[in-house]
Amino acid sequence: MRSIFLYLLFSLSVLMAVEVEASAQYDRNMFYYRGRQMLVDGKYSMAIDNLNVLIRLDPKSYEAYFFRGIAKYNLADYVGAEMDFDMTLEINPLYTAAYHYRAITLSRTGKYDLALKDLQSAVELRPGYTGLYFSRGVTYLLSQQFEKAIEDFNRFIAREPREADAYLNRGACYLFTGDTLKAISDYDKAITLDSFEPEGYIRRARVHYLRGDYQKALSDLDKAISLDATNTFAYFNRGLVRYDSQNFRGALEDLDRVLELEPNNSLTLYNRALIRAQTGAYNQALDDLDRVLVINPNNVLAYFNRASLFIELGRYSDAEKDYTKAIELYPDFAKAYMNRSFVRNQMGKTKSAKADYETAQAKVNAYRASQASGSADFADTTRKYNSLLSLDADFAKRDFNDEELLQNRSVDIKLKPMYRFSASAKSDYNPMLLGRKYENSKLDRFIRSIPVDVLLVSQEMTPTRYLNSRLLDYVEDGLKKGKTSGLLFAKALLESDDKQFNAAVACYDEAVSMAPDQMFYYLNRGVLQSEMIDFISSIESSVQVLTLDNAGAARGRVTDKSTRIYDYSAAISDMEKAVDLMPEFPYSYYNLGNLYCLSNELPLAIIFYTKALERYAWIPEAYYNRGLAQIYLKEKEKGCIDLSKAGELGVQDAYRVIQKYCSSEENR
Repeated sequence: MRSIFLYLLFSLSVLMAVEVEASAQYDRNMFYYRGRQMLVDGKYSMAIDNLNVLIRLDPKSYEAYFFRGIAKYNLADYVGAEMDFDMTLEINPLYTAAYHYRAITLSRTGKYDLALKDLQSAVELRPGYTGLYFSRGVTYLLSQQFEKAIEDFNRFIAREPREADAYLNRGACYLFTGDTLKAISDYDKAITLDSFEPEGYIRRARVHYLRGDYQKALSDLDKAISLDATNTFAYFNRGLVRYDSQNFRGALEDLDRVLELEPNNSLTLYNRALIRAQTGAYNQALDDLDRVLVINPNNVLAYFNRASLFIELGRYSDAEKDYTKAIELYPDFAKAYMNRSFVRNQMGKTKSAKADYETAQAKVNAYRASQASGSADFADTTRKYNSLLSLDADFAKRDFNDEELLQNRSVDIKLKPMYRFSASAKSDYNPMLLGRKYENSKLDRFIRSIPVDVLLVSQEMTPTRYLNSRLLDYVEDGLKKGKTSGLLFAKALLESDDKQFNAAVACYDEAVSMAPDQMFYYLNRGVLQSEMIDFISSIESSVQVLTLDNAGAARGRVTDKSTRIYDYSAAISDMEKAVDLMPEFPYSYYNLGNLYCLSNELPLAIIFYTKALERYAWIPEAYYNRGLAQIYLKEKEKGCIDLSKAGELGVQDAYRVIQKYCSSEENR
């Protein structure tokens, strides 16, 4: 389906004449058209930067919010996009496109009722705009209102008969209603309209597969792969077809290919484990199921089938543990009780084995009496639980826990670093900030007092080695003529840039003794002490950062080989002293937030990030780090809003985190 921003820019006539700010050096038109062009070019973050400027110049420019919402949508920041579309409609309640694209965003996050309400408003405003019927059809499809979806796709196709995506979607509706003939017909039409798009072949292959026509299914999937040799969906489906055709080697080759492209694809790992087990490769199958359970530790079938492998290998104690875990996850899993009864008998635990057998029989009888559905199906001992799962399997949707069921990439997410003074050849900030540079007379006086150029930044801005050497020579010449705290501070900066930590600390200590009321010395010394700890921990194979794992959990520390706990109390003491000396300075609070994160005191960290933003609301790293901490504390909605704001203010990594933790199925 076409990218949302392209469809907008080339299908809707929503452009406006933007006034030029006569009294300012910034041209509104320039930022407006530059933002639009960045959208067309797919440079969404750069588009947001330009639209931010336009919004600051003209807070009532509803198009600026609208286009920024589209950019955020394309970065998977659905929370931020929805907020921008809200703002668009607050300024202009009759703006049809905003209803349309807010509906698309709401649909994307599973809020189908609200999406349909917006689409109805849009239809009432512009009943002749056919794109609305396409979007509403998709929303009805996602909310499983298939008959209504078919009606809307019919309306769209009547006016746009050459749009292949409409036939693909209507075909899916027919398939869900059980009309495979009409589904095939629509997929045939989509392929005729766009014979170089693999999606039509893949979908038609699925229908052939469901009807038992494996040869036609294989032919379509071969064609899809010839068109796109990296299409994991095609390989996955061909693996299923080959498996059912008794071509186990071919099935494994296809699943291997999926895992080459997507190493953490849990559903593919699970299916490969089952095939390996059936071909006697028990240890390889165990490896696959181990990886599945790392990705999703609540997958009941992975535990159940791993226990069976343990039995084959004579590892009864491990099998007992896995059956027990499966029972904990699904207490009505009668077959797990039956199998655990067998294992316990083998281990000589006859009393508990008998209890398991009796429990299993009771659950089976209850199941047969009620013929209940859902989780009670696990009481059915006639079902096989070692069959391959397809992408549309109910259990896979529930328990493999991935939006497309083909992507589960690990994401290593770290805190943005602390603010510190750094020696730099640069002398000013990015002019795009447009007046949002932090202003403080004490800060300005301090910077002017240092004999080398410095900036307050959250990343190192180290001069070249040649320039750093020259600056150090210059500072040392000054110290020979007479020590001042400013010269000592400058030397400490240059020494720390060269990782000469002990020399830098000695300079900071001497500077503090000469000027004990200069808060900026404490700030930099506190950051340096934290950096020294991080440096030591990296040598010992420990990572002293806030890290989110695949399950969305986070830890203040992740240790590999070392179990040593690092003490940030000295750094915290320096930062608290900086706060006491200059309580209005926001970056000291931000740094304290980081130090408390590293000390695994997340609630306290959030308090200090909030204090920083109360004093200065334009610290993007504070929104980012607070968002990570909130996600860890299971406050995902708050965390995702903070990450959206961080992305809006220019933190590119925020959108990677949003895609992983704010826009997946589990968060809807």
